[in-house]
Amino acid sequence: MLRESTTKSTQAAKIFHNTIVKKPGSTFINGLTTSDLGTPILEKALEQHDAYIEALRMCGTEVTVLPSNDQYPDSTFVEDTAVLTPEFAVISNPGAEKRNGEIHEIEPAVKSFFDKIYYIKAPGTLDGGDILQIEDHFYIGISTRTNQEGAEQLKQILESENYKATIIPLQKFFHLKTGIAYIGNQTIVVAGEFINHSHFSSYQQIVVPPEEEYAANCIRVNDYIIIPSGYPQTKQKINEAGFQTIELDTSEFRKLDGGLSCLSLRF
Repeated sequence: MLRESTTKSTQAAKIFHNTIVKKPGSTFINGLTTSDLGTPILEKALEQHDAYIEALRMCGTEVTVLPSNDQYPDSTFVEDTAVLTPEFAVISNPGAEKRNGEIHEIEPAVKSFFDKIYYIKAPGTLDGGDILQIEDHFYIGISTRTNQEGAEQLKQILESENYKATIIPLQKFFHLKTGIAYIGNQTIVVAGEFINHSHFSSYQQIVVPPEEEYAANCIRVNDYIIIPSGYPQTKQKINEAGFQTIELDTSEFRKLDGGLSCLSLRF
């Protein structure tokens, strides 16, 4: 269910014109997970994914919907397969061996939008969920899915294209963006280990309470912040900071360690 806040939004120029998503397949329920939240309900996941697409369109993006592929249960989490900038794309090398083949499916879709494409090469591994862009600065998390070699490769690519890049080892979070989001206007939403983190001290912080930690994975898409439903304190803080929100139920994706950012590539 899509619920829009009536709070006045902080207006900004259109940042994202396109988004890429991928339908969950029938094997989605067998995806990788570290959670103990139970098995996803496929029918409910498909309904939630449709609402996600509706929200992306409401935010003013053209949505490219890729067909599902039962060979890759986790492939609806397209964010992990690429890092996109206005000028070029980077095809990643996902850290979970079972997901590595997903890059061969995302590559043609990315090539339809980008002429310049880089690649993360083995032994480097990199998940897009570990990459946070704040204006011209990229933060690259070292996690169980992104290793030092993969992070260094991406850092070199970004710096060669005149972007800044900082590598940050994670302590607890699954992915970097599990615990931090940039929502524009020099404002970040943070939880857990990223609260008052030295690398992010120059930004305004919206702190997510421990019981709402999942809500730290939210996304700004043009004039809206899309947030998971059911986290009233975080929603209130974001609204009070002047942002307009859209709430979406992502319960079935959470069961597979997935959040709002994981489900799309935005550019």
